[in-house]
Amino acid sequence: MTTKKSFILPGYLLTFALVTSLFFLWALPNTMNDVLIPHFMKSLELSRFKAGLIQSAFKLGYFVFALPAGLIMQRFGYRYGLVIGLILFALGCFLFWPAAIAGKYIFFLGALFVIASGLAFLELGANSLVVSMGDPSLAERRLNFAQAFNPIGAMSGVAIGTVFIFSDTDLTADQIEAMKAAGTFKAYLAEETMRVGPPYIGLGIIVLIFAFFISRAKFPEQEVKIIAQVKGSFAELKKYPHWYKGIMAQFFYLGAQLGTWSYFIQYVKENGGLSSKFAGAFLVGKLAAFMLGRFSSTIFMKYIRPAKLMGIYACINICLVAIGILFPGWIGIWAIFGTSFFMSVMYPTIFASAVKGLGPNAKLGASFLVMSLIGGAVLTPFMGLIADRWNAIAPAMIIPLLSYVVILYYGFVGSKPSGPLYN
Repeated sequence: MTTKKSFILPGYLLTFALVTSLFFLWALPNTMNDVLIPHFMKSLELSRFKAGLIQSAFKLGYFVFALPAGLIMQRFGYRYGLVIGLILFALGCFLFWPAAIAGKYIFFLGALFVIASGLAFLELGANSLVVSMGDPSLAERRLNFAQAFNPIGAMSGVAIGTVFIFSDTDLTADQIEAMKAAGTFKAYLAEETMRVGPPYIGLGIIVLIFAFFISRAKFPEQEVKIIAQVKGSFAELKKYPHWYKGIMAQFFYLGAQLGTWSYFIQYVKENGGLSSKFAGAFLVGKLAAFMLGRFSSTIFMKYIRPAKLMGIYACINICLVAIGILFPGWIGIWAIFGTSFFMSVMYPTIFASAVKGLGPNAKLGASFLVMSLIGGAVLTPFMGLIADRWNAIAPAMIIPLLSYVVILYYGFVGSKPSGPLYN
């Protein structure tokens, strides 16, 4: 008699639902950053480079706390780690209120760093826990199901930011000069800055409610440890070219993704003549295209090797970004819009290709791949520098274009498994 495989461990459906909801929850602040960048450029009078530091502070929080989060959960378990992550997440949200009152950009960056430190706990814990909460043979299906809620959260984050943070008052240069002459411009900027407070306070309250439910949920007694004793070594990993080339590809992918999304609203406003709210609606659509690409790629991969599909998609995105650079306007807007569909396959494919065949070095190799998300923190401000130099967003898209060239190489050449196990 064949025993039916359990998709979710019996008795843990509620816990699974709560943990799966975290995938939606942590996507909210990630994409609200894409709203904060153009908003702070206006309300705090920031250059594009300085506004791009939002992504730097955010990804730095992930980078710094990824390893401590794993060590804490290894020692105390998933429940403890997830609650810590949610509390840090909420604390960072609440810090937006005093930052808005002070009107200091550095305070906002600090609040974002605290939020990201909490998200490092959530991403590490939730992914590992979902994998362990059912039959091992169904782990990939289970995790893909949970991850499907992430792009929905991403779209919700942009929608919340567009509705509650953006105002309908995009002033012209003449209006700004008139307000300065009347002595009302600083009050206007302060009012615009304060708009970020209520959405983040509301999000913080919701996060604390989740922390309460997670603290009361039933967790599996035999928890799978997140960080195991690794028998391999970095010296051994260097013998696998497809691994370290994967780190390079992941670094550039995250730079392309965050850079494109972070400056897309500005690109639409500059080249389409739309208000912030309408431009924000375009970003929501761009994230919907990302979600559609993620679901459809799982079907295409039945017929096309994943790395090859990624290479094809990278080639398409090189063409689309080139159009966005050379033809700023509505043609360029729709071209940059379309890149989200084709970038959707890249992160999971690079990750899976890079750890393939690493043997006992797989866990150590994966940890370096997770840390490669710092690419978003490094390359996004560079896009801001280029945009400031040319006084336009379109030339800054050269960074995503070059990033897709790296991914193109990895898809067709660099991802081929090589090393001691293949000699």
